[in-house]
Amino acid sequence: MNDALQSLLDLLDLERIEEDMFRGTSDAAPLVPRVFGGQVAAQALVAAGRTVPEDRPPHSLHAYFLRPGDPGAPIVYTVDRIRDGFSFTTRRVVAVQHGQPIFHLSASFQLHEEGLEHQEPMPDVPDPLSLPTAEELLPRYEHLLAGPGVVDRMLQARAAVDLRYVDAPPYGSVGQPREPKSQVWFRTDGKLDGVADDPMLHVCLATYVSDMTLLDSVLLAHGRGGWAVGDIVGASLDHAMWFHRPFRVDDWLLYDQESPSSSGGRGLAKGRIFTADGRLAVSVIQEGVMRVPRPRTKK
Repeated sequence: MNDALQSLLDLLDLERIEEDMFRGTSDAAPLVPRVFGGQVAAQALVAAGRTVPEDRPPHSLHAYFLRPGDPGAPIVYTVDRIRDGFSFTTRRVVAVQHGQPIFHLSASFQLHEEGLEHQEPMPDVPDPLSLPTAEELLPRYEHLLAGPGVVDRMLQARAAVDLRYVDAPPYGSVGQPREPKSQVWFRTDGKLDGVADDPMLHVCLATYVSDMTLLDSVLLAHGRGGWAVGDIVGASLDHAMWFHRPFRVDDWLLYDQESPSSSGGRGLAKGRIFTADGRLAVSVIQEGVMRVPRPRTKK
């Protein structure tokens, strides 16, 4: 396990300050001066999970990003025990900074049950080991990015996760609209074992990663490079996930993403996460603010 992955695990290991109240620290997002949305979502799910019996994994979450998070201040997560039923447990979490809510999450947990089974097939994609790593890919596009140091900041932000694009990322095809579809393989950069090998932690880490690339498909439809290039201003608005089948985030997972629509300064994207052997593990939907920066007028 590398240092970056250990730091990410430490980030998700919240401090309990009251029975249903937890405190977390933050890392800044790589390209904007705010907390990375995937971090807040993952920490909120950690907080909710610590109030639920271990035999009830999460099966869904629905969340809203309310305000930008301040990476220099702690985040306090308060858990509301909405319901403890025979099969299902429901929790609500509010994340607060500087006395104001910045994030709201509802999550549902379920005791394991047998039932009907079907799923969509996994797309046919190249093997992840045949694709370039971030360290190999990002320097190729340095001349297109927003300024000096962007490559280093992006590599640092993703050092805990081995993430490999199947096709060129948005910043690699600026000005060339493409089909609004994007695929990445990902896994943690190191195995999770010992104390860290907890099924709930795998779900929380997948929640963290799910916010990294989901809006790429919106950008591709319009030939925009995104935050790394500086031709889009935006942020996540809401995020929903459904956990269908068990998975390990230290094994390869395929994140298949597409955008059905963008309008009104917003873009919608949906994703499916498959295990390497073809099981549909997670479904994801997110809407984000997607604004084209206005040119500055000379006075």
